[in-house]
Amino acid sequence: MPVELRRSTVLTPPVRAALLEVYADVRAPLLHEPNYRVGAFAGRLDLHAAGAGFALVLGHDGGTVAGYAYGNTVGPGDGYWGRLAGPLPEGFADEPVFALREIGVRGRWRGTGAARRIHDGLLAGRAERRVCLMVNPLAGEGRVRRVYEGWGYRAFGVQPGSALSPELVAMVRPLG
Repeated sequence: MPVELRRSTVLTPPVRAALLEVYADVRAPLLHEPNYRVGAFAGRLDLHAAGAGFALVLGHDGGTVAGYAYGNTVGPGDGYWGRLAGPLPEGFADEPVFALREIGVRGRWRGTGAARRIHDGLLAGRAERRVCLMVNPLAGEGRVRRVYEGWGYRAFGVQPGSALSPELVAMVRPLG
């Protein structure tokens, strides 16, 4: 049975609770690290949900949430760009971009196409011309980055590591 997509632009308490539950399951091996703890994630989620252009998709399989993806619009001068090392390409941050903040799929649905379906459902109908994301290049021994490359993303920079986060690769692809 294909995953049913439920899209929202408002983080209601039931939607938030469902997202936090599936996040905890997807990220279970990492929850001991401060940046991956559910409380830290919940704080970022609330901040992003209050931002411009917020959208979220939950993928449902019957009564179970199989996965999720969410993001919001970042514009010129947004702190999103300031976290990146080195200068951006000329004009790169001059227009709004959709920042894919998080995507995750529970183990049972990995390798089924559910992540791509949720991803594409989130991006459908967006007004921005590009989507950006940041990925740990070591996640899944590099498999996660290769998945994004297979979806049309290309690297354009890095976010330096910190005490709370490893170095991340910033990736972009056109929308539409």
